[in-house]
Amino acid sequence: MLYNYEVVTSLGEKKKGAIDAVSKDLAILALQKRNFIVLSVYEDGVKTGLFAHIPFLNKGKVAMKDIVMMSRQISTLFESQVSALKAFNLLASNTENKELVKILNEVAEDIKSGITISQALAKHDSVFSDFYVNMVKSGEESGKLTQTFSYLADYLDRQYQLTTKTKNALIYPAFVIGVFVLVMVMMFVFIIPKLSVIIKESGQEIPMFTRIIMGASDFVLNYGIFVLIFIAIGIIYIVRINSTKKGEKYIDRIKLKIPLIKEIYGKLYLSRISDNLDTMLSAGIPIVRSIELTSDVVGNSIYKDILNKTALDVKSGSSLSESFSKYEEFPPIMTGMIRVGEETGSLGNILKTLGHFYSRAVNEAIDTLVGLIEPFMIVFLGLGVGILLASILVPIYNIAGGIG
Repeated sequence: MLYNYEVVTSLGEKKKGAIDAVSKDLAILALQKRNFIVLSVYEDGVKTGLFAHIPFLNKGKVAMKDIVMMSRQISTLFESQVSALKAFNLLASNTENKELVKILNEVAEDIKSGITISQALAKHDSVFSDFYVNMVKSGEESGKLTQTFSYLADYLDRQYQLTTKTKNALIYPAFVIGVFVLVMVMMFVFIIPKLSVIIKESGQEIPMFTRIIMGASDFVLNYGIFVLIFIAIGIIYIVRINSTKKGEKYIDRIKLKIPLIKEIYGKLYLSRISDNLDTMLSAGIPIVRSIELTSDVVGNSIYKDILNKTALDVKSGSSLSESFSKYEEFPPIMTGMIRVGEETGSLGNILKTLGHFYSRAVNEAIDTLVGLIEPFMIVFLGLGVGILLASILVPIYNIAGGIG
C-alpha cells in the first residue's frame, strides 16, 4: 500500500514523498529508521488537512454506521452457515458505500487466496482498527466468529450512538449562537447605518448605548473584512495545530478542564475504556493486549498515554486497579469496583457494569447541559436583541415625539 509522507531531515529540511508499506505503522517505522522526523503519513488518495473534515468533500469515507451494519450482516450470514467468501461477496453486492464495496471485494479476493479474515481486514487499517482486527482474530482462534461479529456490531453501535449524541449536544448551541451572530452582523451592516443617519440628523443628544451600537456598526462596515480574515486564519491555525501531536494533546487536555464539557467527555472516555476492555476480555484477548488496543480507540491522547503506561505496569506485575489509582482521571469508585472484580474473579462483569454506568452518566450529563444551555441562550439572545432594539428605537421614538 502506498503512503504519502512529510518529514524533516537531519539537516532540518522539510521533505515530501511516498513509501510503499503494509501498514501506516510500518511506514512510520521505516521513515524513522532513515533518521527522519515524521510530520505526517497518510494513505495515497486519502484527503488530509483542513478539507479532510468536510463531509461533502469526503464521500468515499467509510462511516462508523457502515461498519456497524456490515458487522451485523456478517454475523447473520455466518449464523445462517454462509461461507466467509460468499458472505463478503454478498455484502459487496448489497452495499451502497462505494469505498466499502471496493474494500469488501478486496477482502473476498484475499480470503479466496487462502489467508484468514483477520489478515485480510488488517490490510485496510484506515477502516478496520487494530481493535477490530484483533477481535476477529480472537474469534477465528476460538471458533466463535459469529458471536465475535455480533459483539463488534453491538459495541460499535453503542459507541456510535454515544459519540453522536455527545457531538450533537455541542453542535446545537454553536448553531444557535452562530445564527444569532449572523443576524446581528446583518443588522449592523444593513439596518443600523440607515437609522444612524436619521438619528444624527435630528441633532438630539445620543444616549450612551446608542453610541456604542452605532460605533459597533461603523467598525463592522469598515473593518469587518479584516475580522473575517482573522477568524479564517484562526480556524486554519486550530485545524493545523490539532493535526500535530502537541496540539492534539493540548486540545484533549482542554476538553477535560472546561466545566460541564469535562463532565461529558470524561465520562465518555471512561465508558469507552470500560466497554472496550469488557468486549476484548470477553473475546479471550489477554489483558495487556486489551489495554494496548483500548489506548488506540479511546479517542483522547491524555487517556491514551495513561493506558500505555498502565499496560507496562500490568505487564510488570501490577494489577489494573492499582495502576489506574495512580491517575486522577480515573475516579475512586471505578478503581474500587475494578479491584473488587479482580479479587472475586469477575472483572468482565464489573467492566460491563461500569460501561453501562458511565454510558448513562454521559446521557444524563448531556441532558443536563442541554437543559442549562436552552434557558441561558433564550435569556442571552433576548437581552442581546432587546438592547439592540432599545438603543436604536428609543432615539427614533424621541424624534417622532418631538415632531408630534
